[in-house]
Amino acid sequence: MPKIIELEQHVADLIAAGEVVQRPSSVVKELIENSIDAGANLITVEICSGGMALIRVTDNGCGIAAEDVETAFLRHATSKLRDAEGLAAIGTLGFRGEALAAIAAVSRIELLTREYGAGEGVSLSLEAGETLEMSPAGCPEGTTIIVRDLFYNTPARLKFMKSDRAEGSSVASVVLRCALSRPDVSIRFIKDGKTEYHTPGDSRIDSCIYSLLGREIEAGFINAESYDEAVSVKGFVSSPAASRGNRNYQFFFINGRSIRSSLLQTALEQAYKNSLLSGRFPSCVLYIKVKPGDVDVNVHPAKTEVKFVSEKQVFDSVYYAALGALEQLHKAGFGSRTEDLNKSMEEQEIISQFRTSDSVGSFGSKDGLYGNEDRKEGFKGGFKTMRADDFRKIHVAEPSKIYKSPVKTQLFSTQKAAETEQNNRAIINTDSLTDFHVSPFRVIGEVLNMYIIVEYENSIWFIDKHAAHERIHYDTLRSSEYEPMSESLLMPVICRVGHEDASVLLENSDFIEKLGFTVESFGEDEVAVRHIPSEIDIGDTESVLSDLCAKLRYSGAVEPEVRDSIFKTIACKAAIKAGSSSGSRELESLAAAVMSGELSHCPHGRPVAFEVTKSTLDKGFGRI
Repeated sequence: MPKIIELEQHVADLIAAGEVVQRPSSVVKELIENSIDAGANLITVEICSGGMALIRVTDNGCGIAAEDVETAFLRHATSKLRDAEGLAAIGTLGFRGEALAAIAAVSRIELLTREYGAGEGVSLSLEAGETLEMSPAGCPEGTTIIVRDLFYNTPARLKFMKSDRAEGSSVASVVLRCALSRPDVSIRFIKDGKTEYHTPGDSRIDSCIYSLLGREIEAGFINAESYDEAVSVKGFVSSPAASRGNRNYQFFFINGRSIRSSLLQTALEQAYKNSLLSGRFPSCVLYIKVKPGDVDVNVHPAKTEVKFVSEKQVFDSVYYAALGALEQLHKAGFGSRTEDLNKSMEEQEIISQFRTSDSVGSFGSKDGLYGNEDRKEGFKGGFKTMRADDFRKIHVAEPSKIYKSPVKTQLFSTQKAAETEQNNRAIINTDSLTDFHVSPFRVIGEVLNMYIIVEYENSIWFIDKHAAHERIHYDTLRSSEYEPMSESLLMPVICRVGHEDASVLLENSDFIEKLGFTVESFGEDEVAVRHIPSEIDIGDTESVLSDLCAKLRYSGAVEPEVRDSIFKTIACKAAIKAGSSSGSRELESLAAAVMSGELSHCPHGRPVAFEVTKSTLDKGFGRI
């Protein structure tokens, strides 16, 4: 075994810094929290090159005494904790005394600070944690910290940094959360010389939300409150009509600390269980207060996760605050699910008027499989799946007895002959679907707007139309010669996806364009979508992009697994939705594809169909 040695202090500091300072946004978070703990009500954050070149945080807090300036940059040096008992009731955002030491170990720092009432301030320069110069200086009361050349002395960490755009977006997201956590503090965020945020600091939650998230999101919020002896909840939740396709705008704050919590997220979404469609999520800005001793904030290096003494009590408080807000909304006669859905359908119809296409519509396009005429019969676009074992029961050894659907030939063919047929609008040749009476199966109809009933020999088959249609789209996308058919939008769809997701989309724009999307930057946290794949509905644009971001955010590169997962997402969105009625021709074409053995299961592994034999029915009715 190699000899055990004690690491040098510098190496130990670099290792410790890696737990606290992971990227520029980590530095900004720690410095803003220090400013808030110092009693500041005016904070300015400036960054250049995503924060890698420069981070400057200026506040009007209490400042640091001259004799404490150097001590502040030592590990485990803090003014916020005195003994072990203090850990049981932490009331400040920072308390470990690690932040400044960790930041100083991997950067060059300049500090200007002046304590309240002091005649002069202090200037301090450090490099890699070592003091270079300290001298008196004239400066306003408060503190200014300038961090330059982050990770300049740790190339192993530097190579893992993302682009300036991505790092800048991460910083913007952190500043937004810090600003939302304290409506009583005015925070200005300047990125590369341009002011991105500036909160008023007037202690009003609604004005803080307005300045950070915009008028549209703020207008969709409703008051939410709940109180008891141990837990209080105050803030806003979104109305059902203002739901989103992702969870990016769910903000939770515990005793003024921004946290990420699956417990609180679940509590919120449970309240909306009967108010939102699948794939839609509520937004919120909720401030939860608990006794300091009832929450442990010392369970995560970045202090973004906490543990509660009574998780059920906190869960119930958030749940009933959101549920109470929804009930009040419904009592007022607004935001009922029916009205929300009707409103959504009306808006969709208006938006669809601005949609144009110069390309061939694919299977499940907005004009349906068979054009506008079939759409009048109720077609909404979509299909469903089936187990491989089930198909073994179909005697495909005698192909002459099985109807051969044109679906596979038309949909999976690499030929482009379909582009010249039916005014370039439909891929399936409907003429070949008129002779279904010669096939050995009979489509009886559709039940529950979800399942197709087919009679085949001595069995009845139930086909999940969404799963079948989803599989068709998925196989098409996976085809090596697949070329997406995009539809241009006369008016671009503006998607507010958040800072980090906007950066992810723009950085992967080449790959996304291959899927049929064209996205452009539209502000810090929004993108403008000018083209979408013809397979998906315009109303699904934001949710599809959000799903893409979730797959791409941590991949670094578009690996085959990520690509396949994205194809599944698009196929699911493009498929017929459960609950939507379909025309007879559409039902017949889907049944043909399934009964011919072309489809076995959906991309997610669910069966597309199952069989009920005549003998099973006879037993049920006591015939045998």
